Amino acid sequence: MQYEPNLIGYERMAKDNESEDIQILVGSIRKLIRLAHADLYKKNELFDLGLSQSGVIRLLAQEDLLSSAELSRRLYVTPSNITGVIDRLEKKGFVQRIRKQDDRRVYLIALTEQGKRASRSLPDPFEKKIGKTLKGLSKKERLRLTSALRQINLFLEEDSKTGK
Repeated sequence: MQYEPNLIGYERMAKDNESEDIQILVGSIRKLIRLAHADLYKKNELFDLGLSQSGVIRLLAQEDLLSSAELSRRLYVTPSNITGVIDRLEKKGFVQRIRKQDDRRVYLIALTEQGKRASRSLPDPFEKKIGKTLKGLSKKERLRLTSALRQINLFLEEDSKTGK
């Protein structure tokens, strides 16, 4: 079997064995997921925050005011889940609900002073670490990677909708 050298020093990809290539790719994706979760859990424990809670704080630090619906969409969690996250953050004193002026049915979520201090103290998210690595790739490599990951995501999203 012929092998093509891998540019980043991991396993070599088999030129003639598709199932072995797929196994290596799936293993790499699983490892990436494990590393991301381990990093986030370890650091969020220091601040007594769940993953979704720290995500809300980070997002509000960038955006100031957002509705719970917008937070839900941007963090890829269900609306009922985000309500619970906001409730817990409000009890801890990190966020407050502010009634929207032009639509009293809608509340906007904002960081309190304590929440702003927490946002400055939170460690860099895993996304920043990955971003540093991705900057080392060429534009062509980033486009290929983006395209491949989008294809995988689209397939998995469609698969979850159809229940296959």
